[in-house]
Amino acid sequence: MNTLSSLLLASSLCLPVFALERITIGTGALTGTYYPTGAAICRMLNKLSFKKQIRCSVETTQGSVYNINTIKSTEFDFAIAQSDIVYKAAQGIGSFKNKKVNNLRSVMAIYPELLTLIARKDAKINKLFDIKNKRINIGNKGSGTEGTVLSLLKASKIQKKQLKHAGALNAVAMPDALRDKKIDAYFYMVGHPNANIKIATDSSTSNIVALNNNIVDALVKKYPYYAKAYIPAGIYKNNTKRIPTFGVKAVLVTNSEVNEKIVYELVKVILENFEEFKQLHPVYSNISKKSLLDGLSSPLHKGAKKYFQENNLL
Repeated sequence: MNTLSSLLLASSLCLPVFALERITIGTGALTGTYYPTGAAICRMLNKLSFKKQIRCSVETTQGSVYNINTIKSTEFDFAIAQSDIVYKAAQGIGSFKNKKVNNLRSVMAIYPELLTLIARKDAKINKLFDIKNKRINIGNKGSGTEGTVLSLLKASKIQKKQLKHAGALNAVAMPDALRDKKIDAYFYMVGHPNANIKIATDSSTSNIVALNNNIVDALVKKYPYYAKAYIPAGIYKNNTKRIPTFGVKAVLVTNSEVNEKIVYELVKVILENFEEFKQLHPVYSNISKKSLLDGLSSPLHKGAKKYFQENNLL
């Protein structure tokens, strides 16, 4: 072997065994909680990219339904979605009727999301049935908010045509539309506290409406992914008492074909730096390592399952 060949061989042996893996997490609107959650996960994962050869980036999206479809098509490696939408996709029902997502896998259930109804005070919306003949934003197309609201309206026997207007604004546009009197109220499925809700409630002209009737009780009893909950008191202006509602979990999902080692490392980074992770957003304050496994409605990815089992969490 000549000297040049020897040098080339030596150089090749010094190259990393694994090429750099680039992964993308689909999230939601900038003012929601999905985007900062995806960004927090990427920041933690990228701290170890020089060791693990993984580089993570985050994308804004239209929400849960859109995100699951990108997982199905392998456009994104990971995405965040509501547990009720994950359930429907895994079962092939609801908006996924005859479109079952067989390759959908859970990684972890991160934090609770609560259906929130924010209304202008002059619209006189004090309970769910007051939305009739009003201009209500029910969520942008492809969002988990829209899916949950449609389920609530169906259970309540409220038809979209009974609304004066059923809006489809995205989350970023909703507070301004409320302030400018373009809508009377909007629904938003989100973790609390949240910047979007704070913008809307900083003015004394709006309030959060309780969702606590027998329709909600029936929904929670019928569907395993719903749970009754409260928006905490004191986190928004004039929000002096906790407000009853119901909600789901924000779940990190992936495709069954995503590399087991990548999923394992992502879970490991979060769990081994869990207290640091909890400081990244107020909505994580009450989560625990065990709660990450609550509310999962599609099978665990084998990489996530391996980590949870090795650490006696499963």
